[in-house]
Amino acid sequence: MEKKLLFSVTKDDFDIQTFRAGGKGGQYQNKTESGIRIIHRDSGAVGESRDGRSQHDNKIKAFRRLVDSPKFKSWHRQEVARRLGRVQDIERTVADAMDPKNLLIEIKDEDGKWKKE
Repeated sequence: MEKKLLFSVTKDDFDIQTFRAGGKGGQYQNKTESGIRIIHRDSGAVGESRDGRSQHDNKIKAFRRLVDSPKFKSWHRQEVARRLGRVQDIERTVADAMDPKNLLIEIKDEDGKWKKE
């Protein structure tokens, strides 16, 4: 099966913030903004790193954490489905999952205990 490029995610799709990291690294970390937070606007996924003293290294780690996050992966799957015209498949899957026979509904009784409805 041949792969094809459906879309690209560029630097313009992210907000990149720097901050003072604190912690290990002593005075150097306390005086420089080596901590990095990257936010993907469309998905709301966030990756953050303050592990190292280098802003560049922290940016790489933060980006890796962002793309490995469940929120970004979910957005990516939905975006691929949308661009391939398979949104109906996702909507059908969600509708099936939300069918009352697949849901466990519980309510609290007067004693504050949960019981099945």
